[in-house]
Amino acid sequence: MSAPTTPQAFDVVYALRQRRDTLSPVEQRIADAILADVGGAAQLGIAELAERAGVSVAAISRFAKTMDCDNVRELRAQLAAASAVGQRFLDASDAPPVSALYAQICTDIETTLRRNLGGLREPDVQAAAEALAEARMIHAFGMGGASTVFAAEVQNRLMRLGRPVAACSDFLSMQMIAATLGKDDVVLALSISGTTAELLVAVGIARSYGARVVAITRAGTPLAEQADCLLPIAIDETDFVFKPSSSRYALMLAIDILATTLALHQAGDNRERLRRIKLALDAMRSEDRLPLGD
Repeated sequence: MSAPTTPQAFDVVYALRQRRDTLSPVEQRIADAILADVGGAAQLGIAELAERAGVSVAAISRFAKTMDCDNVRELRAQLAAASAVGQRFLDASDAPPVSALYAQICTDIETTLRRNLGGLREPDVQAAAEALAEARMIHAFGMGGASTVFAAEVQNRLMRLGRPVAACSDFLSMQMIAATLGKDDVVLALSISGTTAELLVAVGIARSYGARVVAITRAGTPLAEQADCLLPIAIDETDFVFKPSSSRYALMLAIDILATTLALHQAGDNRERLRRIKLALDAMRSEDRLPLGD
């Protein structure tokens, strides 16, 4: 099975910005009127757009063809698609002063952690930890920015507890791995969106062969619906698009709580494993309180 594909969308906003200086004065007025409010322009009739730009109706029709659209209706559809990404990515917003920015980043992280801590129920965490404790093999699946990074973090955390675990973020590899699994195996699927098509395909294959699925994702998403055990996360994104996503901390919190709960299932054995790791590393490090393995 090949990876799910979607056609590449025509980026009309990029085209307008790139071509503006090569357009005629009339076309530049139309381009400026559209770029000033892309979402609003998508909703305007041809006469309304002409009035806003201060040009004739015929000029709007010609402009649509200049932008490689068959007609004004297609141009409006392209503008609607461009505005669907969110106005926060189209509007230029002022950044707060640097001193305030640091505090804002910290506040957003704290808000995300508090909100997500309240959404994690102890029975759900215990059920997920028990599934991992009983698993013959654990495969951490994650695709994309944060999910790929945290799949590797899951491997790092559970390896210390003596659990057989491997991280994977490649779609074809996830499919092949999923096809080898059985009822004694667990897929720990990570996704902030819960809608990544490639991940859903791999999880579906694993489930078809009886593997259990523990998911860390948003409730109500396609991935959540495939999970045997769900640790739900909530995302908190602001309109300041340059700041790193605070949603990463929701994923990290769930992983930390799950890994710690798993460690306590066999506290004596896991303390011994951690002691051995510490002993193995002591020859290269002199400080007692450094993070284990870092």
